[in-house]
Amino acid sequence: MTIEDEAEYEDRLAKRTRERDLLARQLYEVKHKHADYLSAVTEAVADSIGRINLAPVEPTAFVDSRLYSTGQGRPEHAIALLSDLQTGKLTPDYNSDVARERVMRYAEQIAELVKVQRAHHPVDEITVCMLGDMIEGVDIFPGQQWLIDSTLYDQLFNTTPAILADFLRYLLAHFERVHVLAVDGNHGRIGRKGQYGPMDNADRMLYRIVAMLMRDEPRLDLRMTDPQGERNWYMVGEWGNYRALLIHGDQIRGSNGFPWYGLGKKVNGWASGGIPEPFDDVFMGHYHQLGRMPLNHRSVWANGSTESTNTFAAETLAAQSEPSQWLLFCDPDAGHITASYGVGLR
Repeated sequence: MTIEDEAEYEDRLAKRTRERDLLARQLYEVKHKHADYLSAVTEAVADSIGRINLAPVEPTAFVDSRLYSTGQGRPEHAIALLSDLQTGKLTPDYNSDVARERVMRYAEQIAELVKVQRAHHPVDEITVCMLGDMIEGVDIFPGQQWLIDSTLYDQLFNTTPAILADFLRYLLAHFERVHVLAVDGNHGRIGRKGQYGPMDNADRMLYRIVAMLMRDEPRLDLRMTDPQGERNWYMVGEWGNYRALLIHGDQIRGSNGFPWYGLGKKVNGWASGGIPEPFDDVFMGHYHQLGRMPLNHRSVWANGSTESTNTFAAETLAAQSEPSQWLLFCDPDAGHITASYGVGLR
């Protein structure tokens, strides 16, 4: 290499180094501005919700039920699966108002079914497993803007928090304590895949808003995982000796709409060390089909949806499902589900 070649090489290297440093500074500034933006939004939401005061609910219906319950059996725990509300979605017979009606009908059915169980044994507490897709979103697939009745702002700050708060307050009147376990769905994604980070999920934001709304309720607790830089995609709920893995379900690849092989592969992989926590069963949503799939000694409880008449599913998958959600009862000492109700919401 001549002296001239070496000098030219040094010039090119210096130029590439300057370009690299410039890109690094620009990337830092983008991330910094993004963090500042999210921080400002979080503070604004906390400030506005902080002005809302919801008085704690009196457990009047629970006290009345205890007075007339005669069951002396072993106490059990109610587990309500709540997922795929997709508020904001618009179909021939579904919209945000229908979503509210069906969620509140679910709350009423829970109270009635618990009365039946209490004739045999006490049921003082309930856990609501929120399994994601609580909102529809606005731009996660092409053409979605033609299939919604409200903006992301309305879905996230107006419609859905009010529905969930009313649902939980109704349950607080019928139970001594209400617990909430929450994971994110794919419809909570902001924009198309990869457009924003996995933490920027509207389901996660919604759960934070609901937690702030219910902050003065001493008989309710809401828990979700919040991994840094990752999606809140799973958690394991524990009820005494019983454990269930909570996921949304979009982690499972389907085949022509039927995810049975994918379920077996993923669930067995997670159970054999794919995740560190042990579990007995799986709770999931996403497929809008109410079902139970046994996998040896485990069961996958696939939740339904509150929606109805999905024309996309009819055309593409030749599938429809009645609006429904699972209500389960667990014996914490025995470590298994004792009763299950597929609650129809039409």
